[in-house]
Amino acid sequence: QVQLVESGGGLVQAGGSLRLSCDSSGGIFSISRMGWFRQAPRLEREFVAGISARGRTTIYSDSVQGRFTISRDNVKNTVYLQMNSLKSEDTAVYFCAADPGASTVISRRGSSYNYWGQGTQVTVSS
Repeated sequence: QVQLVESGGGLVQAGGSLRLSCDSSGGIFSISRMGWFRQAPRLEREFVAGISARGRTTIYSDSVQGRFTISRDNVKNTVYLQMNSLKSEDTAVYFCAADPGASTVISRRGSSYNYWGQGTQVTVSS
């Protein structure tokens, strides 16, 4: 059974940093493209960052480009999201997701991801 478990969220002041982790179990991690998404209250879920199965390719939303970094460790079966220069508008529940499909393209669409974690809250105070 595939499980994704996020951790590392919390309360931080604007300008600060947080590092989110997502631990995977179930045997699909090394073949999966991994993504981070977020959802703020009353807003739709949005794509934040994605990484290829081997970690060679990353993509970001325009809103986090240059501030966030996605990475992965295929030995630890963990994907990370380093978030720097946080802004109040980054406040949201952050989810990791796995796409173990045959495509090599990192998708920005949530519907492309088969497995999701439960989310971790990030709150940035201004």
